[in-house]
Amino acid sequence: MSLTAVPDDRIATVVTHLEMRDRPRPAPIPPAPLRLVPWKTPTPDAYRALFRRVGEPWLWFSRLAMDDAALTAIIHGPAVEVYAVTDPRGVEVGLLELDFRSLPDCELAFFGLIPSLTGKGLGQWLMAQAKTLAWRKQVTRFWVHSCTLDSPAALGFYRKAGFVPYKREVEVFADPRLAGVLSPDAAPHVPMLAQPASA
Repeated sequence: MSLTAVPDDRIATVVTHLEMRDRPRPAPIPPAPLRLVPWKTPTPDAYRALFRRVGEPWLWFSRLAMDDAALTAIIHGPAVEVYAVTDPRGVEVGLLELDFRSLPDCELAFFGLIPSLTGKGLGQWLMAQAKTLAWRKQVTRFWVHSCTLDSPAALGFYRKAGFVPYKREVEVFADPRLAGVLSPDAAPHVPMLAQPASA
């Protein structure tokens, strides 16, 4: 067994790819005090704000680092479906994004609720919504990836939902907190070994 050094300004994570190749049997969607609202043309700022609220604890940063044109090209694209999860007051508390650009594959591109709603069974409601929406099209494979930066429950959750792991990779990337893409306080479970540029 050997170890590979990771520079202080980088983060390494193990990415697990999972797939679902059989259309799930129809099942009722569990009840929840939430709504799933199609977001046809969110502004880049509105999208980033929700993306950050859901993903900052897990170092989601990819969409935050894009300029407006690149981000809009994806989230307004005809083959990408973005949904906001809203609470009874209409406040956006979750994000679901399905990517149909590589049909007959559908990628569960982003999936999550704000931290205060996790661990309450609401993820099962959101996953039921995701599967119903993904498989309504000519899809033969629904896939997702998770990594060791995600919630420790994520991988088990996806497997319980019917996804099967099929590949692992190691990803190394610049710590987005150092460049100010995310707050230095984001993801405190992941040590920041270097100092932010402004320090």
